Amino acid sequence: MNELLIEGYSIEELNNLIGSNEFEELIFSNKPVVVNAGSAEILAQFHKENNELHIDLAHIDGGGEGVLITINSLAKKYALNKNFIAINWYVNATNCANPNQKLQRILKLKKYEIKTFPNKGSVFYKKDFVTE
Repeated sequence: MNELLIEGYSIEELNNLIGSNEFEELIFSNKPVVVNAGSAEILAQFHKENNELHIDLAHIDGGGEGVLITINSLAKKYALNKNFIAINWYVNATNCANPNQKLQRILKLKKYEIKTFPNKGSVFYKKDFVTE
C-alpha cells in the first residue's frame, strides 16, 4: 500500500512541520488553495479567528483512503500545538451538481449538521473542541 502524501509531504514530515513558519505559509495563505492528498484533490481554505481554527472544505474530488481522517488528525495536532480551543469544520457537500452520497453519509455519522452561514450558504458543519 502506498503512503498517503499531502502536497508531496508524508504524514510524518507534516507532523514535524507543525508549528513552523513553513507550515504556516503552506496552510494560511488567506485564500482558497487546492490540496492534493492521496488520490483526492481538495479545494480548501484555512484561517484562525478568536483562538479557533476554521477549515472550509469547498470541494473534494476523489479520495476514499482516509484523507479526511488524516486531515482531521493533522488539524487536531496543529490546534493543540497552537493552543486553539476548537476546530470549526465547514464541508460544502450539500449543493454540488453531483453530490457524493457516501461523503454525506459519513459526515452525518460523524455528527456534522447542515447549517447555513453568510458567504458560505448551506454546508455540513461541526465544531470540535480541542482536547488532548
